[in-house]
Amino acid sequence: MYERYLDGIAVRVLRNGDTKTIEALFGRLSDESKRLRFGGPKPRLSAAELAALARVDADHHVLVAYLDGDPAPVGVARLVRVGRREAEVAFAVADEHQRRGIGTALAHVLAADAEAAGFVELHATVTGNPHAVTPLLARSTARLRSRWHAGELRVVAALD
Repeated sequence: MYERYLDGIAVRVLRNGDTKTIEALFGRLSDESKRLRFGGPKPRLSAAELAALARVDADHHVLVAYLDGDPAPVGVARLVRVGRREAEVAFAVADEHQRRGIGTALAHVLAADAEAAGFVELHATVTGNPHAVTPLLARSTARLRSRWHAGELRVVAALD
């Protein structure tokens, strides 16, 4: 396991099966953030959802962000392999800590880890406001393209 510090933000790899960390961050999300992240109302995560979100292996990579002085997680970034060299990514940052560079720190570390693992593209599907995720990926990758499909914005970020 490694840890990287960026401007008072510690970014760590989640231990496989660490559902307590996922549940702690989920508890810090507003109902609106949960709706946007999960595509609908989500008052709680089932045991199966928690297990899936806490899965870390050759095809699943999860980073957790912490702020100095706050023992609870403030953000998470998840990468799931969807092809030989492509991965789907998702981000969540606790509402009280949004717009403080946490998502950017997570995106930079996730993009670097993905590139080191041989990925060439990161994909994200945005169901709500694209003004958070699109610039986040644009700051962390080489090129970005997006298109609307069935009410969702599909973003593809090139790593090379």
